[in-house]
Amino acid sequence: MSRLPASVDAVVIGAGLAGLAAARQIKSHGFSVIVVEAQDGVGGRVRTDKVDGFLLDRGFQVLLTAYPELKTQVDMASLDLKMFSSGALIMRNGKASVVTDPFREPRRAVATVFAPIGSLVDKLRIAVLRWRVMHSAAEKVLSKQDISTVVALRGFGFSTKMIDRFFRPLFGGIQLDPELRTSRRMFEIIFKYLSEGQSALPTNGMSALPEQLARHLGTENIFLNTRVTGVEPGVVSTADSQVRAKAIVVATDQPTSSELLKTQKITSRVAGCVYFSADTPPTDEKFVVLDGTGVGPVLNAAVLSNIAPSYAPPGKHLIVAALPGIIDGDLEEMSRDQLRTWWGPQVDAWRHIKTYRITHAGPEQLPPFDPKQSVEIGEGLFVCGDHRDTGSIEGALYSGRRCGEAVVASLA
Repeated sequence: MSRLPASVDAVVIGAGLAGLAAARQIKSHGFSVIVVEAQDGVGGRVRTDKVDGFLLDRGFQVLLTAYPELKTQVDMASLDLKMFSSGALIMRNGKASVVTDPFREPRRAVATVFAPIGSLVDKLRIAVLRWRVMHSAAEKVLSKQDISTVVALRGFGFSTKMIDRFFRPLFGGIQLDPELRTSRRMFEIIFKYLSEGQSALPTNGMSALPEQLARHLGTENIFLNTRVTGVEPGVVSTADSQVRAKAIVVATDQPTSSELLKTQKITSRVAGCVYFSADTPPTDEKFVVLDGTGVGPVLNAAVLSNIAPSYAPPGKHLIVAALPGIIDGDLEEMSRDQLRTWWGPQVDAWRHIKTYRITHAGPEQLPPFDPKQSVEIGEGLFVCGDHRDTGSIEGALYSGRRCGEAVVASLA
């Protein structure tokens, strides 16, 4: 393991998306910067494990192509994105109903009209809401009077059936919040990006995103397996060394950040995720699959190998089951019990590959939610991460970039 330099212009603690984005911004202005990471690889929560020829993202994750920061920070073509179908497959009482965006999948518009997830008025309200968020600037969406997602949905006039059978499994899964208590600002901004772009998977797994960002920095500037034990103005301490720096950026997850900077902790969202291998896929569709009962514990699932064949070895299929809000108990058995009600006894033949219990899957962002918090602590200390902006890949990248810009301004 390389020895840390004695001094640099800036130290970034944490090689997740926010930290990598911040470091890249600092380096692009000619300042010396290193990234110190406790784990054995870059990416933070956006990591992909390779197990028996399968690509297992650490949690059911997708990339929304409409995220603005992707256009400014990422070479999208090199990710070789594979797209989900626009819409969802709703599972209820062993029956599948297709719900699509009629503007993108007009051939399935009739099926959507008759899908048993809500009334025709509910579906028309979705179209109206879609139009509204697509024609609103992100800044306007994020500055609206704030209430919880579920209260906002009721205010829009959606029925309980529509909320439980569509919004709860979809956005409860995206926001890791089955109760839909998250800020309506977060809900509407995610709905906007879903409507404007597509959901996708990189061919080589979600880790392809942070790995691309890391290449801009060079391996010589990234120190893995190096845990920071202390931070004070001008000095970063590890178990066996110290680095002096004019600027220090804490870009870890929020619980670690609060410990290092002695700031207030934010409640973390937790999530379970179970991966299965099958010889035959339970569906040939490329949709995300939603729990139409509104009960769970699996709120959504997908046959990832349908979307990106590279996620499974030849002749095999990869199924992911997401359990937002649940990390305790036998997640494999919970998932099998529920998926059996969707797809029958074939589920019993699936091979369990791996279960993830993610204790910090994202920050809780309840109303009133401030989506753009200060990245400057003072005395040369800075902080970034999705907990400073929106709890998303977009929020992490944006927070990192604006933190990097703040560091550059302080060093200039």
